[in-house]
Amino acid sequence: MPISLPRLTALASTLLLSTLCALPMTVQAQDGKPVEKKTQKKAVDKKDKKDKKTAEKKARPPAKKTVAAADQGEFVNFNEWKDVARFMDEMAERNQFQRSDLNALFARTRYVDSAIQLIKPAPSNKPKNWAAYRARFVEPVRINAGVDFWNTYGVALARAEAQYGVPMEIIVGIIGVETVYGRNTGNFRVMDVLTTLAFDYPNTANRDARMAFFRGELENTLLLTREAGIDPMSLRGSYAGAIGWPQFMPGSIREYAVDFDGDGKIDLRNSPVDAIGSVAHYLAVHGWQRGEPVAFPVTVSSDNRQWEAMLNQGLEAKYTVEELQAAGISTSGLPAALRFGLVDLQNGTGPTEYWVATNNFYAITQYNRSYFYAMSVADLGRAVASARNR
Repeated sequence: MPISLPRLTALASTLLLSTLCALPMTVQAQDGKPVEKKTQKKAVDKKDKKDKKTAEKKARPPAKKTVAAADQGEFVNFNEWKDVARFMDEMAERNQFQRSDLNALFARTRYVDSAIQLIKPAPSNKPKNWAAYRARFVEPVRINAGVDFWNTYGVALARAEAQYGVPMEIIVGIIGVETVYGRNTGNFRVMDVLTTLAFDYPNTANRDARMAFFRGELENTLLLTREAGIDPMSLRGSYAGAIGWPQFMPGSIREYAVDFDGDGKIDLRNSPVDAIGSVAHYLAVHGWQRGEPVAFPVTVSSDNRQWEAMLNQGLEAKYTVEELQAAGISTSGLPAALRFGLVDLQNGTGPTEYWVATNNFYAITQYNRSYFYAMSVADLGRAVASARNR
C-alpha cells in the first residue's frame, strides 16, 4: 500500500525522536559549551565506554509493567432487547425506578465481548497445576506489597481480628490475591459487563443459573448506586463486575460490607480500612471459627484407597479424625475435636498434594469456590507474616 506524505512525515519524526532519545546526555566542557558527540568519542576509549554502559544499565530503573486498558465495549441498543425491557419493567415495578431513567441508562450501556471470553471456563482437558497457580500469587511483588500494607494498616487489621476472629494474615492474603493491595481493582464499567453477562452469557451447561446470578447483581448495582447517590456508570471493576480493594460483587457490598473507618459511608473503592473490615465480616458470616486452623498436609494410602470417596464432597468439613484414618489418610497431629474435608491439589503431570481442610478453609472458598484460591490466600498471608517478622 502506498504511504501518504503525512504518514511519511510522521514516521520520519518518530525515527528522529527515537534517535535523539538514544543519544547520550550532553555534557558541559570547562568553558560551558556543549561537547560534541564526536569529541566525546575521541576522548573516551573502549574500556571507558564499556564501563559507562555497564554503569548506566545498573542505574536504569526497571521497566514498568503496563496494564492493558479494559474493553470499552461496543454500542448495542439494549433497550430493544426483549429480556432487557422485561428486566427494566421489573425494576420499575419492584424497586420503583423510573422507566425513563432506566431507558436512558441502558442507552449508555455497552456490550463487552471480552467479558464473555474471559468468563468462559477453562478447557476441561487442560490439566490443573497447583504449583503454577500458587506461583502467580505467592511471589515477591505481592509479599513485599503485603508487608507495606500490613505496616500501614496494622491497627485496622488488629481491630478486625479482635472483632471478627479472622486472623490478620488471612485478611492480608485475600486482599493481596484479589487486587495486589488495591493496585489492580479492574477498569471495566460494571454496568457494561453485568448487562452483557446477564443477557448474553456464553453457552455453558449452567448458563441459565449464571444469567440469573448476573441479573441479580445488575439489580443490586442499581440499588447500591441509588442508595449511595452515585452514578452507576462511575463504578469500575473486574470483567465479572467485582468492585474495589476486596473485589466484592454489588450484592455482597450491600449485604456484607461495613463502614470500618467510621466516616459514615461504605467505600470499598477508596477505603482500605473499609475493605479490611468487610473481608473479616464476610468470612465471619460464612463460617469462620475463631482460633481454628485452616488446613493440614496429609499423605494417603496407596493400598487402602477408601479416601477417594471423600474427594469432591462439597465445600464442607464433615469427617472425623477416626473416619479419615479408617479411609487410609494419615492423621498424625490433627486436632481430634475438629472435622475435616479432603482436598486434592493437582500438579499437572506431577504428584498431587493432599490436605485435610477445616471449616475455616471452606469459609475462604465462599469468597471464591476454588481449592487453589483458598490455599493461595493462606500461603500468601503466611508468607507476608514471615517476611514482616524477619
